[in-house]
Amino acid sequence: MTDQRAEPDGLRTALRAAVAGEVDFGATARALTTMDASNYRRVPLGVVAPRDADDVLAAVAVCREYGVPVVARGGGTSIAGQATGVGVVLDFTRHMNRLVSIDPAARTATVQPGLVLDRLQEAAAPHGLRFGPDPSTHGRCTIGGMVGNNSCGAHSVAWGTTADNVRHLSAVVLQPPAAAAPTSGPLPATGPGTEGSGRSGVVGPVGPPGPGPAAGSSPASRTTPASPASPASSASPVLVRLGPGWTGAPAALRPLIESRLALLRTGYPDLPRRISGYALDALLPENGADVARAFCGSEGTLGLLTEATVALVAPPHARALAVLGYADESAAADAAPALLPHGPLTVEGMAADLVPPRARGGLPKGAAWLFVETGGDTPAEARARAEAVVRTADPVGALVVTDPAGQRALWRIREDAAGTATRMPDGSEAWPGWEDCAVPPARLGAYLRDFRALLAAHGLRGTPYGHFGEGCVHVRVDFDLITAPGVARFRTFSEELADLVVTHGGSLSGEHGDGMARAELLPRMYGTELVGLFEQVKAVWDPDGVLNPGVLVRPAPLDAQLRFAVLPREPVPVEFGYPQDGGDFSAAVRRCVGVAKCRTAGPGPDVMCPSFRATGEEEHSTRGRARLLHEMLAGQAGAPDAVVTDGWRSTEVRDALDLCLSCKGCRSDCPVGVDMATYKAEFLHHHYAGRVRPAAHYAMGRLPRWLDLVAATRTAPLMNALARVRPLAALAKRLGGIAPERELPRLAAEPFTRWMARRTREQGSGTRILSTSQATVLWPDTFTDHLAPQVGRAAVRVLEDAGQTVLLPPSGVCCGLTYVSTGQLGLARAVMTRTLDLLAPTMLGIPVTVLEPSCAATLRTDLAELLPDDPRAAELAASVRTFAETLEDQVPGWRPPVLDRPVVGQTHCHQHAVLGDTADRRIREAAGLTGELSSGCCGLAGNFGFERGHYDVSVRCAEDQLLPAVRDADPDAVVLADGFSCRTQLAQLAGVRGRHLAEILADALPEQDTDRD
Repeated sequence: MTDQRAEPDGLRTALRAAVAGEVDFGATARALTTMDASNYRRVPLGVVAPRDADDVLAAVAVCREYGVPVVARGGGTSIAGQATGVGVVLDFTRHMNRLVSIDPAARTATVQPGLVLDRLQEAAAPHGLRFGPDPSTHGRCTIGGMVGNNSCGAHSVAWGTTADNVRHLSAVVLQPPAAAAPTSGPLPATGPGTEGSGRSGVVGPVGPPGPGPAAGSSPASRTTPASPASPASSASPVLVRLGPGWTGAPAALRPLIESRLALLRTGYPDLPRRISGYALDALLPENGADVARAFCGSEGTLGLLTEATVALVAPPHARALAVLGYADESAAADAAPALLPHGPLTVEGMAADLVPPRARGGLPKGAAWLFVETGGDTPAEARARAEAVVRTADPVGALVVTDPAGQRALWRIREDAAGTATRMPDGSEAWPGWEDCAVPPARLGAYLRDFRALLAAHGLRGTPYGHFGEGCVHVRVDFDLITAPGVARFRTFSEELADLVVTHGGSLSGEHGDGMARAELLPRMYGTELVGLFEQVKAVWDPDGVLNPGVLVRPAPLDAQLRFAVLPREPVPVEFGYPQDGGDFSAAVRRCVGVAKCRTAGPGPDVMCPSFRATGEEEHSTRGRARLLHEMLAGQAGAPDAVVTDGWRSTEVRDALDLCLSCKGCRSDCPVGVDMATYKAEFLHHHYAGRVRPAAHYAMGRLPRWLDLVAATRTAPLMNALARVRPLAALAKRLGGIAPERELPRLAAEPFTRWMARRTREQGSGTRILSTSQATVLWPDTFTDHLAPQVGRAAVRVLEDAGQTVLLPPSGVCCGLTYVSTGQLGLARAVMTRTLDLLAPTMLGIPVTVLEPSCAATLRTDLAELLPDDPRAAELAASVRTFAETLEDQVPGWRPPVLDRPVVGQTHCHQHAVLGDTADRRIREAAGLTGELSSGCCGLAGNFGFERGHYDVSVRCAEDQLLPAVRDADPDAVVLADGFSCRTQLAQLAGVRGRHLAEILADALPEQDTDRD
């Protein structure tokens, strides 16, 4: 092959002329695809988003002529490094993400490779069907990636692997002229009705929407410009249909396989989760010579999938979940094989180290658990089978759950383990690489004991979990992948573990494939003769070595191209303390391991990531932003292949962070606790240091100053009158960087603090405080004070009804939220320090009730992280309470008035992510406010939705969950919205008045003397 970096400009030009989809060689697109969910990093030349099979054919033809590798990419969740590459990456998620058809009678579905698994499940569910394999990444992994890796998931004990469920595949392969077997032949690449072309029979876009075809981009109009000299081979890309009976096989494949039948019959271990290497035994005559099945698990090295016809299964009508406790994971593994005769749907294992302390209360006694799911035609039948499992299992504790919500909560613990496992209990890092070995299920307990001994011998730690019913174990190990001695230990351990797996009759990969992580060690499992056959097979399918080179055959060393090698060796000077990462910003960015939970779309309990849900673009996901920050740090460290080279001044990073709503949803919903809101504030601080900022940073970032000035001059009525004059309002919005579509909020004529002071004067000197349990400091946040004083007045009424003495802090306190969200961290620190100075003499130590969730989150987290050396910051953070927490903690005997009304609305994103809403739920239940609040983010998010250029995304975020929930609510429902932003969004987009919990409760209290209000 020629040097793939020789002529990127000519390559880009040729691709743009040949394909209708997007061709992007820019820094952002390349940075987003340097990594998947593995330990590896490879920098591509560019990214192509093909629209259909014709684009795939054209892109491969151009890349072959230029001698440039081609790598297929779906959700980018591969854990072994097979979704990265140094050539051209084909992103199938942008356009080739459609459900082509479902045939309920035949129980099959035909899909494009970029379709996310959950979208297929949603489409199949109305027919009583589903796709059997279900990896824990089902909300973002794609069918193409599942075929490439031969993915499995929790239910493979019942429904098998992806290969077991594939019927036919359409793929672009590289073949000499007339080289395909007579049973196939290339499919026509153009014209209506062509299978795989993406031009007919399509049932609507099921993935994120993309723009329509460009004008003049029909296949007939696409051309391939002149290019450098082609490689010596005469192979050309063709579209073939793969299936049983040698359908679609290259002509040279069958004689090659038939010459090595004895080797194929003896060279493979017999176990259910053998994913490593090529599945050439699927081509044995006794196995039907199924080419499609053999293609599964080839990791994009044999061809590029353009369409798949897969089998669907009929799940049981009812399910039950038996959770079985054991002393350790080895004991759980020993028990698993005896449960298989009961025909379970799943037998999953997990140890206590992976379960957050808050979730352990829902599990039975034990230090490790098996999750065994059973099915039946009725709930009683499913439960009876689960109880039979319990009787067989002999656990130390057991629990049978039939409630679907309870089962979902338990399964979420298991699904999050892939991310949770990347942090040890003490917070230190752990990494993939040896996370999915598989052995015969009967040997799993013994293997785990030997595995633990090997870890101890190397001074390493890891917590196993996984598919114990099939002998497949996931584990992330606390390798040091940064220093040379640590990387050397990683290699030695990998070699010894490979030998251990083989000793137990196992497979190096039981689910995630070999990729760059394990392919080098395949000779230890298969021997040199069978691995040599793998190389011959690769040459038959891909004579020029264009398709994902360095993966699976002729691999790169397992300790080469590690993604951590390019990061700075010394901590980068930063403003936040990053206490969970030892003050090291690089370690904070390393938290993102790429599991991509932030790319999940569709309804669910999470907030993360509203901007991705609105745009469907990787750069607007938490993972995408983390990747850009990673590349920024690589550039700062002087990495020769760095993509982002201008450090904190990077426009690519700035633009990606621009649509981050700072909702902090990732802080709780990301399994490893990435906090992109903090990273964004950090970046903005450095990016604009010594420079003029956007107008919105001055207008809204310094909002407390401006509103305090209005209050001091008593000019709120004048400001409101001027805002009603359209030309003046338009001018103000233009000067302030505010979206022209937004209405300016109305300022309160009497701020809450002035009302409170007047009320105190009218009532006398106030009540003597007998103890802090009778008093709370009511925080006068900017929004409550100047924009929604009725919330503060309502809170005073409820707190006093509960027996609390309500105190106001000295004038001038501020949490610093608006300064933090706009990255004005120097001002934020000054504001916070002044606040601590004002509170320190008398009020530190008294519970502080904060009505605005975003302000409460700032005081509870950002305050201590910006002032890590000031003990007063930690003391104030610890005293912060939400309104509901104050009522529950300070006055546990108080009972709210009973309203007996349905409630609708949205849990504030900062409350979801930082504060928690357990107390709110209990208060609502006691008040008879029934119903669940929706998840997600309202989309206004403080200054975000008001900033010019953000309006459309803000609306789409609101339309994701909040606005539909309000529209569909009972007419008698009360709309609950504790955040000022949420209430503003509801008012401006839906004409609905949202109310704070304090207002709802206050209105239901007995009437009081109006002088008090």
